[in-house]
Amino acid sequence: MQGTVDGFSYGLVTPLVAYLMACLGGALGLRCTTRSMLVTHSSRPAWLALGSAAIGSGIWTMHFVAMMGFTVRQAPIHYDQAMTFASLGVAIVMVGVGIFIVGYRGARGTALFTGGTITGLGIASMHYLGMAAMRLNGKLEYNTFTVAASVVIAMCAATAALWAAGQVRGFLWSVGASLVMGLAVSGMHYTGMAALTVHLHGTSAPTSGESPATLLWPMLIGPLAFLLIAAVVVMFDPLMVMGKPDWSPVEQKPGVPAHPSVHHPVHHPHRPVRPLGRRASRTPQNR
Repeated sequence: MQGTVDGFSYGLVTPLVAYLMACLGGALGLRCTTRSMLVTHSSRPAWLALGSAAIGSGIWTMHFVAMMGFTVRQAPIHYDQAMTFASLGVAIVMVGVGIFIVGYRGARGTALFTGGTITGLGIASMHYLGMAAMRLNGKLEYNTFTVAASVVIAMCAATAALWAAGQVRGFLWSVGASLVMGLAVSGMHYTGMAALTVHLHGTSAPTSGESPATLLWPMLIGPLAFLLIAAVVVMFDPLMVMGKPDWSPVEQKPGVPAHPSVHHPVHHPHRPVRPLGRRASRTPQNR
């Protein structure tokens, strides 16, 4: 028997909140990626790691906020806790690989394509691993074409977001990139959900795992607390707030010794300049 699936049991509340969570994580993560391109190599890994964790947490939070509105009317839904939090780790690691490639190789050419592809695959992997954590009295089946379309959406939008973040042109570019990243995550999620059909079993076998209400508190408190801390770090960085890239030469950046300054001679307007080709005699000339 096919189950009746409802992905919007709370109306537009869960899609909007989920999109905002994806945009928040994307804004922080992509801004950290932009910031990493303006610092020395010693500080770059820390900013990229913070950005990866922010994007991964935003993706994970977006998914399970959206899943709060997903119901199957004939069967209660539970979640396997270990697999649920494993999906968070997969999101952070795979997004981190893509972010580090772009952070070190630049947002262009092969590096951008590779980083965007891996980041998009990380978004898709997190989604389908999170779906695999669902426990209900039935079987989940997916339409192959729609699943492939959802993965392509994630890869293309993630690549576009990383490109925009790599332009290093100020705060507005990062805001636009975060909106694209939020669109990538949300579009991928609901396209993947459109590919889903649920076939219920005839018997009402008990299901195991944690209920959505039990997962709600750690889901919100943990990642949202991290996103709040990341937001504070970003807000208290002057370069982040002003949105102005540091175009000073690399010699003037912290940790890089500056070249010795060259002093140019100062010419006084009332003192004649002696020729450099020969030395003037200090003895008076005979006339």
